[in-house]
Amino acid sequence: MTEVLRTPRLSLGPRLEAFEQALAAYVGVAQAVAVSSGTAALHLCLRALGIGPGDEVIVPSFAFIAVANAVRYVQAIPVFADIEAATLNLDPARAEAAITPKTRAIIVVHTFGVPADLAALGDIARQHGLLLIEDACEALGSECEGRPVGSFGDAAVFGFYPNKQLTTGEGGAVVVRDRAVAGAVRSLRNQGREDEGRGSIHEAIGYNYRLPEMNCALGLEQLKRIEEIVATRESIARRYRALLEGNSDIELPAACGPRDRISWFAFVVRVAQHRAQRRDRLIEQMTARGIACGRYFQPIHLQPAWRDEPHRSAGLDVTVTQAQRTIALPFFNRITDAQVEDVALALAELAANLG
Repeated sequence: MTEVLRTPRLSLGPRLEAFEQALAAYVGVAQAVAVSSGTAALHLCLRALGIGPGDEVIVPSFAFIAVANAVRYVQAIPVFADIEAATLNLDPARAEAAITPKTRAIIVVHTFGVPADLAALGDIARQHGLLLIEDACEALGSECEGRPVGSFGDAAVFGFYPNKQLTTGEGGAVVVRDRAVAGAVRSLRNQGREDEGRGSIHEAIGYNYRLPEMNCALGLEQLKRIEEIVATRESIARRYRALLEGNSDIELPAACGPRDRISWFAFVVRVAQHRAQRRDRLIEQMTARGIACGRYFQPIHLQPAWRDEPHRSAGLDVTVTQAQRTIALPFFNRITDAQVEDVALALAELAANLG
């Protein structure tokens, strides 16, 4: 990053190109386009794929709100489909049931880094002539059937916010096989300029979604050690699992298949179903002991911002039920074994005394 500051190129320079090439190689796709955030990546991905006013896009409601917001940015209509109780990912059967003649795409989120059922969702997308977009913002390093997530759909997006496995401070990326789509994203991220040049010809209404050279330099260095980061986070998840396994008050995250790999974004447990109404009380008690926990995720369709936004919901019982039970435990690269043990012991004790 210091070297970048000594050059005359602080944006759209060699670090950007190097980061994009390294990311594309890691994911196993032809093209990667780095942008200012994962949300910007979703927005540009939808625009470059031609999704627009009146189109319907199937999304989960159990996800970060950006996945639905980006659909509205292009004036399309989110259709919220339900999730699988085990994986917390989009349920293929529910997604297929939500398809109408207006449906153009399915956005599948790899929730908390757990690979979604890409085989089933891919088949559904092909059978109905739909685009399949992977929201892999939480899943860099995850694998499905031995292949990196992000390499299955028509396009995929990643996010590099500070809580992600790899961070550029702020940042994100679109990865695609189609050079024309990648070219459109590159143009749109830089005010719609022709060939992303610095001239005065603007072919489309674009945006300032550029990722600065310093952020790309940070991303390059992080990408060099991404496997180490993924392994460290997997070790932390295993430690939590070993300490909490067999506890009837706590439901652990689902295990992945033999040819899948979870790149752990967060370690999210669930309180027992019969104690779901005490979840918030448990979080308060953990906080009182100096242990911060999160409520991942509040369903998007129930957020105040979405009360008056056009959308459609296709039966979300599982989403609502599971969202009331989730607790994200402290989870970061440098958490110690002793801290993990403190968290697990406190959680087990307090959950047992919920009544």
